[in-house]
Amino acid sequence: MRSTEQRTQTNSLRYKLKPRPTSGEWLNGVLNIIINHNRQMTTTSQTSMTLASTTDIRASFPALQRVHNQCPVAYFDGPGGTQVPRQVVEAMADYLYHHNANTHWAYPTSEETDAALENARQACADFLHASAKEIVFGANMTTLTFHLARALGAPYGSGDEIIVTELDHHANVAPWHHLAVERGVRVTTVKMVADTGQLDWDSFERSITKRTKLVAIGAASNALGTINDLTRAIQLARAVDALVFVDAVHYVPHALMDIRVLDCDFLAMSAYKFYGPHVGVLFGKLSLLESINFPKLIPAPDVAPEKVETGTQNQEGIVGAGASIDFLASLAGGLSRRARLELAYKGLHERSLELTRRLWDGLASIKGVRLYGPTPEMPRTPTVSFTVEGVASTDVARKLAARGLFLSHGDFYATTVVERLGLGTEGLVRAGCACYTTENEIDRLIQAVAEISC
Repeated sequence: MRSTEQRTQTNSLRYKLKPRPTSGEWLNGVLNIIINHNRQMTTTSQTSMTLASTTDIRASFPALQRVHNQCPVAYFDGPGGTQVPRQVVEAMADYLYHHNANTHWAYPTSEETDAALENARQACADFLHASAKEIVFGANMTTLTFHLARALGAPYGSGDEIIVTELDHHANVAPWHHLAVERGVRVTTVKMVADTGQLDWDSFERSITKRTKLVAIGAASNALGTINDLTRAIQLARAVDALVFVDAVHYVPHALMDIRVLDCDFLAMSAYKFYGPHVGVLFGKLSLLESINFPKLIPAPDVAPEKVETGTQNQEGIVGAGASIDFLASLAGGLSRRARLELAYKGLHERSLELTRRLWDGLASIKGVRLYGPTPEMPRTPTVSFTVEGVASTDVARKLAARGLFLSHGDFYATTVVERLGLGTEGLVRAGCACYTTENEIDRLIQAVAEISC
């Protein structure tokens, strides 16, 4: 007997847009967008097991055709938000054009919406190797984290402690600090080693006590690219029966997460960092989602995951989040969505290592350029931050933009990191590699930085 996913893919080959498609036909239509794209890049059983070429991947991104000051635009701003492939936009447009409705009513478009959201929930579950019932959608990671913190922290008091780190984006700091105001909880901050951009694990071990209720840690630093040792952090937390919340926003675009292996309690991510729209996603262990008293309207569902979701959701955005995961899965072959993701991520990781080394070595060779964070030999994402001596980061970014090189600058809401580095309000210049980044774009960036630093 064929799996549900195999049957869906077979049916999708016959899919045609109709004025009033059923929910099943709608789902097949969205999958057809992804499957047809996959066919264009994988035409034989042999090539289907390899990663799509960068050229083929770039063909999916209309934004890459942009020209600025007669220069083709190279997008190095992925850590702040990636570009969106055509397939994702088409899936969102198809939903809005043909299936838009509110949920849980007894007419076709409402049923199609239910199917669309469940498909996206399952895609996110496959992405994390979790259960669909453990996937919660929201406006963004920050909003979801504040929501979780208030609900989770309701029974906490002055004798309880929460651990955060200096390396984190403040979306994984402020919600927990707010509990110090609301509940009298003590918040302890783990130090960062400024020279390496890594966590001080001696500080981490000293911070954990029997009073620790929660450890909030980022999987990777959006400012420096540092990848943290989550397994070690979780082991420390488990030793005192503490829960663990992981901010994976900067991590999941570059490395595939496995919740079952990691065994954290909560994890948050943002679809716009992995080629999707602006939607937040929260994973929570089902037993915890069911036991926490989340604030909700009385008529709203009482079961997870919908009990966690407040109000009418950004339904087209949720559809896009699922489509972005299917886009990533379409870059390689495999029998299941998870298997395709594993192969795609393996290939993308190998490419990003080469690009990161090329960028790091090139920038390091330029007089007056200072690099921050772990070297390419250390665990890190393909995100490289730097400053240029005598040139404000804002001016560096502006001069690079004039050459068609789009980079972000500042503190990226990782304010404590920038403060510890002593960089003031100008902060860093940040270059991130994405699935569409080329060696030629890396070389253009290195040459442009060299010209600016003269």
